[in-house]
Amino acid sequence: QVHIVESGGGLVQPGGSLRLSCAASGFKLDIYAVGWFRQAPGKEREGIVCISGSDSQIYYADSVKGRFTISRDNAKNTVYLQMDGLKPEDTGIYYCAADREYWGPYELSEYNYYGQGTQVTVSS
Repeated sequence: QVHIVESGGGLVQPGGSLRLSCAASGFKLDIYAVGWFRQAPGKEREGIVCISGSDSQIYYADSVKGRFTISRDNAKNTVYLQMDGLKPEDTGIYYCAADREYWGPYELSEYNYYGQGTQVTVSS
């Protein structure tokens, strides 16, 4: 069975860090493009970080550039999103998505596979 599970969310103080995980089962994530999206309360979902299947292209939204880092652990069939310097405006539900061909920050639904999301709350 093919699915993706996000984990690692939680409550963190401003300036803190979290590492989100995107674990895939049923397919090899290392050749798939992966995108991270988030939906803040009352706002539209936005793509914040994407990596192409070949790892040759990585996109970071301006709002997270310099603070978030995407990486792969192919042995664990997992993609990570390291989030440092968290701000209250980073609060939201974070979704991971994967696709063999499509990559980009525009539409989560364009990806073949995506998870249920993990909640990140940045608050003092």
